[in-house]
Amino acid sequence: MTEQKQKQKGGIIVIGFALFAMFFGAGNLIFPPMLGYLGGTNWILGFIAFAGVDVGIAALAVYAMSRGDGTVAFVTNIIGDKLGVVINTAVVLCIGPFLAIPRTGTTTFEMAVQSINPDISRVAEVIFLFAFFAVTLLLTIRQSKVIDIIGKILTPLLVISLIVLIIKGVVTPIGEIGAGMDAASVVNTGIVNGYQTMDVLAALCFSIIIVESARKKGYEGRKECSRAMMGACGISAVLLLFVYGGLTFLGATTIDVYPEVTDNAKLLSMIIQDLLGFGGMVLLGIIVGLACLTTSIGLTSATASYFETLFKGKVSYKTLVVVVTVFSFAVSNIGLNQIIAIASPILSLLYPVVIILVICSFFKDRLLRCYLPGAACLVAFVITCFDTLHSTFGMNFSFLEMLPLDSMGLGWVLPTVIGGLIGFFVPRKAKAAEEA
Repeated sequence: MTEQKQKQKGGIIVIGFALFAMFFGAGNLIFPPMLGYLGGTNWILGFIAFAGVDVGIAALAVYAMSRGDGTVAFVTNIIGDKLGVVINTAVVLCIGPFLAIPRTGTTTFEMAVQSINPDISRVAEVIFLFAFFAVTLLLTIRQSKVIDIIGKILTPLLVISLIVLIIKGVVTPIGEIGAGMDAASVVNTGIVNGYQTMDVLAALCFSIIIVESARKKGYEGRKECSRAMMGACGISAVLLLFVYGGLTFLGATTIDVYPEVTDNAKLLSMIIQDLLGFGGMVLLGIIVGLACLTTSIGLTSATASYFETLFKGKVSYKTLVVVVTVFSFAVSNIGLNQIIAIASPILSLLYPVVIILVICSFFKDRLLRCYLPGAACLVAFVITCFDTLHSTFGMNFSFLEMLPLDSMGLGWVLPTVIGGLIGFFVPRKAKAAEEA
């Protein structure tokens, strides 16, 4: 093997580790244990649903991006440039300073600090969050170093910490796995939690810096870059599946031990304390800190890169990094549970649309001549609007219960397929197709 090939192979491993670490943030850590706790004996079904929505589609999104030019527009402009920019910006803001980045800071504080000292003052919380985002700023300000910092330094520490926790929980489980939710309910919960990780949305933005990193490591051509991304996605997916499976199992072993736990972060804290004692709480702080910091760095860099491109370089990357971190710090002060509550309905609206666009991007050349992508996205958006109004605000839309797979949170799928088939037979104007 030539020196160049060895360097490229090593580059794939670094990128794969970095991709895992950027995906594995706040939601990825706290949702699987609760999913296992609620699912009980059906925890495997919940894990499959969660992993399918999260790992499967996120990896698909990264690969889809690598087939193009590494920009979000490659996936979304299939429905038109202007509408694509609207969706791109909504996605970036959600997985950036509005929701996901602030959540990394609040999760780190509540699980790494407040779990050890519940009486810590509000002033101390603000100081901690300020320090967290200051570190994010320092490690993100040099764009070219982001992937290497995450992939070579932070990820190995994160993986080792998680392996210690999972092996301990498997060898000496906290309790027996008891009965939990029925199969349909646990699948629905797994899908909703998969949305909450925001990884499919994040994949579109991470790809901006991941593809650029692959090019800098010697993967110049589009085909070479795609192959590199496939390898990196494979490494990331294996690590994520191992961790998700382990954490979901740990949660399932506590269903008959902890009565009526409703707080995601509290459940994980209780599991770790029972398995590893006070030392475990220190380990929890390390895991949470590394998981959330790597995600915060990746999202901040990706958000700044996106807006630098959108503004055509009129606002510099460094200036945008400062703006993103300051805004994220401000939002983080509303608290973890509030951020999760705000995120849920927004993500329920965005996710189906993004999933459709990712799938359609693999057939982009053929679909530019018809309205299949636009029609499918429109139907999915309308159905999820009704579903969100029903689940979040209690409005009664009885027709939703008649939709196949509604009990699993997938009521939008069949109407979307029908809408897409109708759109397939509606030819698109030549000018509109060229603009896309």
